[in-house]
Amino acid sequence: MRFFLTLAASLALSAVQASPLVKRVTTPKVDDGIILNYALTLEYLERKFYQEGLANYTQADFVAAGFEDPFYTNLKQIYYDEQTHVSFLSEALTAAGVTPTVELQYTFPSTDVLSFITLSSVLEGVGVSAYLGAAASIMDKDYLTAAGSILTVEARHTSYIRASLGESPFPNPFDTPLDFNEVYSLASAFITGGSSPVKLPFMAFPTLALQCTQYYYEADRSSVTFSGAFKAAQKFGVTKDTPIYALCVQVRITAGSSDYKIDKIPAGVAGQAYVVLSKSSTAFNDENIIAGPALIEVYPKGNDESDWVFELGTGCLSHEERAE
Repeated sequence: MRFFLTLAASLALSAVQASPLVKRVTTPKVDDGIILNYALTLEYLERKFYQEGLANYTQADFVAAGFEDPFYTNLKQIYYDEQTHVSFLSEALTAAGVTPTVELQYTFPSTDVLSFITLSSVLEGVGVSAYLGAAASIMDKDYLTAAGSILTVEARHTSYIRASLGESPFPNPFDTPLDFNEVYSLASAFITGGSSPVKLPFMAFPTLALQCTQYYYEADRSSVTFSGAFKAAQKFGVTKDTPIYALCVQVRITAGSSDYKIDKIPAGVAGQAYVVLSKSSTAFNDENIIAGPALIEVYPKGNDESDWVFELGTGCLSHEERAE
């Protein structure tokens, strides 16, 4: 038996509303204060996510959903970690004479324990990629060390949550760095309001939405279609003759008869993968990106054990129960 839980079709819509671009996103100029506020923005989002989840679902709810003790206790520890990260970054910014950002308003597309934990896996994975991508831009060695110590904790969160969902806790020998605008493109989908005394120099790329599918994505087998991507790209002067590449899977794609499509996810792609559409396969920078990132979970070819599928790009979050 298979069944699917569609979560927050409004997620993709909110991302569009948050990023009504009329010009190409440019690479932002940053300093350590901007980077720390960028990290604080993400930590506020994660803290609020766990705060709401722990308020909405009880220990008994988690046990009933199959997450047996001490999972609930460990989840509270993750919340404590995120809260500590918020306090640490706020104090570090204040000590440096830089105004820290504040908590904004958020919405999270989870309706039960299972969808909450699946979204937790997504957010923790994005957090790891965010810190990894920002590391090269941090100038102060003390700040770099502090960011590295947060990164390793976020990575442990990711592995623990993935393992609890039956996913590989470490699907790749290397994690994927994401740059500032890529992360902001993903995070902005959850930010619904509020104001901050700090204006970060980041902008979201146009949304890259995945076409919903009832099947999970397998490396060296599955195709991926991006709904409405070609029509959106035409606003930037892209035609069917313009070479477009799907990164980070490193394949050239075409608009075909209706929309951009990866005919087959290459072998070697695994775990939480991020895809952006770019006009260049070699100059991987913000100026060449026309949409994304979309987030997909990729399984090894022939996988028959995993039972969770999530497709953040479409707002589709699906649980698949397999017959014995």
